[in-house]
Amino acid sequence: MTDLTELTAVQLLDGYRKGEFSPVDATRATLERAERIQPEVNAFVRLTADEALEQAGASADRWRRGEPAGLLDGVPVTVKDILLMRGGPTRKGSKTISDTVSEKGRWDEDAPSVARLRAHGAVFLGKTTTPEFGWKGVTDSPLAGVTRNPYDPTRTAGGSSGGAGAAVALGAGPLALGTDGGGSVRIPAAFCGIFGLKPTYGRVPLYPASAFGTLAHVGPMTRDAADAALLLDVIGTPDSRDWSALPPAPGSFAAGLTGGVRGLRVAYSPSFGGQVAVRPAVAAAVRRAVERLAGLGAYVEETDPDFTDPVDAFHTLWFTGAARVTQHLGPHQRELLDPGLREICDVGGRLTALDYLAAVDVRMELGRRMGRFHDTYDLLVTPTLPLTAFEAGAEVPKGSGHRRWTGWTPFTYPFNLTQQPAATVPVGTDGDGLPIGLQLVAARHRDELVLRAAHALYEAGIAGLTPSGS
Repeated sequence: MTDLTELTAVQLLDGYRKGEFSPVDATRATLERAERIQPEVNAFVRLTADEALEQAGASADRWRRGEPAGLLDGVPVTVKDILLMRGGPTRKGSKTISDTVSEKGRWDEDAPSVARLRAHGAVFLGKTTTPEFGWKGVTDSPLAGVTRNPYDPTRTAGGSSGGAGAAVALGAGPLALGTDGGGSVRIPAAFCGIFGLKPTYGRVPLYPASAFGTLAHVGPMTRDAADAALLLDVIGTPDSRDWSALPPAPGSFAAGLTGGVRGLRVAYSPSFGGQVAVRPAVAAAVRRAVERLAGLGAYVEETDPDFTDPVDAFHTLWFTGAARVTQHLGPHQRELLDPGLREICDVGGRLTALDYLAAVDVRMELGRRMGRFHDTYDLLVTPTLPLTAFEAGAEVPKGSGHRRWTGWTPFTYPFNLTQQPAATVPVGTDGDGLPIGLQLVAARHRDELVLRAAHALYEAGIAGLTPSGS
């Protein structure tokens, strides 16, 4: 018998269309999987089983009539607990947000991406874990505890969309909504061995606006690039609540997956010109995948983008955003915060407007440099991360010498500063069986190139992993 939790959204929809199984079957299977994995990995803050089965039943009726509501009718999805989903609280990993008093009356509305999923008939399984306000690259919080890696529960799932990454990897829904302000879709996707896309800023509208401003993107976390393209077709449309949302895409991302990589100009930067120390197993796996890209017809050149590490500018923007999101809290509430978050909020609160504008200057120059870089190259390929998943419950690897999570994520946050589309593709495992990710980056508004190249890797059998025992 088919294990419905192992199927992609594309495969589920094909099965619904042919009458091989129903949305109720798929929803029951994914809910059972979610309940089974929860004690070990802690992927969810809330499962909405009754509502999900009701939505699945309505979807099954539509499929029986031959009248599906949209592109994702009956497909189980999860939503990171940063995004509003009507009918329950969005606590953002924080004890400072009540589970009974609606935040500014917003618990009766959906975030734009959630609203689009609802309009297309998706089935909502529940909300996934996040660190407090999504502030760091691992997922643990005073509210929800530690989220663990699907391949090794002693390791981190990454963050801040760690619950989403673990859920998809373990079959608790093929589609997940994550958010990415410095790597928060790509980091957990890489650590959990799935596909994750940070689209061009504004491609997926966001409301309420993030405290981290125009660093923050909403993106798909899925089993493969085909599912991500289908999900982006649904959520990547404007919403009047987001003044910075882009106009509709010129075509379907799912329809644009074919064509391969033949003739694409690919820049391969294994270490940003020696600026990043990459683990040997990671470097070897990424290089093998790049060699296969060349074998598929891409023109590959080993070269580096022309910039130095912009971490200081990123910290200025990130820390001031954190200070802003917690500015209203009184002394008692501040004591409830994650100690690391409280620390960066204190730093951010001491920064000035001139400090902020200086960081914006760095950001604009970085954007100019990357714009010129992509005049020559269609894609930039790097490791997603220089390492694989480390011990759960720690912001940085033990003995690494890093002070903050940005110390071990040098390949991700630069492209939040530039607002470019960037995806991670699983391309193997290390000696401990932990997933390794390859990052694909394109010029702003060229999301279809990232998806097309990633799809080519999946089609060629280079990408894709499944945890044992999932």
